[in-house]
Amino acid sequence: MSAPAIPEPLSRLRALTEARIALGRCGAGMPTDAVLAFQLDHARARDAVHEALDVEALQAALAPRPCVVVASRAADRRDYLRRPDLGRRLAAADAAALQPCACDVALVIGDGLSATAIHRNAVPLLQALFPRIGHLSCGPIVLARQARVALGDEIGERLGAAMVVMLIGERPGLTASDSLSVYMTWDPKVGRDDSQRNCISNIRSGGQSYEEASARLAWLMAAAARLGAAGVQLKDEYRPMAAHLDSP
Repeated sequence: MSAPAIPEPLSRLRALTEARIALGRCGAGMPTDAVLAFQLDHARARDAVHEALDVEALQAALAPRPCVVVASRAADRRDYLRRPDLGRRLAAADAAALQPCACDVALVIGDGLSATAIHRNAVPLLQALFPRIGHLSCGPIVLARQARVALGDEIGERLGAAMVVMLIGERPGLTASDSLSVYMTWDPKVGRDDSQRNCISNIRSGGQSYEEASARLAWLMAAAARLGAAGVQLKDEYRPMAAHLDSP
């Protein structure tokens, strides 16, 4: 027996969002297709959390730009998930290996909670970003395994960078397992608070585009350099690209 038809107004609403709304019902439960879709998305989210960061593929895609591979103090994925604090600090050997380069920007790519997001979105985002920040010097791109957001603070401090920009996989949801976030921190040091960062999130196909995200990020980076601060001290006054097109 086929599932009951969804009323037309709700069908139009469903077309506007990936959220699970107006799924219909079959007796006291959901239709089979909705149950199977839920199970598939749940499996994708779990896979994204446990997928290993493919540093070799990232290095090849980013060539000839130099890359450095580091890891946090979390020995493996189990440690990473159970001990968030270990993901915020560099492994001792990697911390000692990072040498100051007095760059404007330290670019960090960290797996976070979705290496899938990194594999799909990090390189296209950087390719869109580089032409927009030619006036800022960048150190080697740091590829970080078992990374939390705050790991970028220690990396930026070790490199002597004026700011750190960290690309990291977001916590997967049941509508998106490949969503990328970017966190920018001025004058990175161990112990920085989240209030001292600016964040751009939901960068992916079906979310915020690479062009829009890179334009906003470049604006924030330039504004942070002028102000000498980020986070709550830096008001995001960037106008979306669509607004630029509409302006006289």
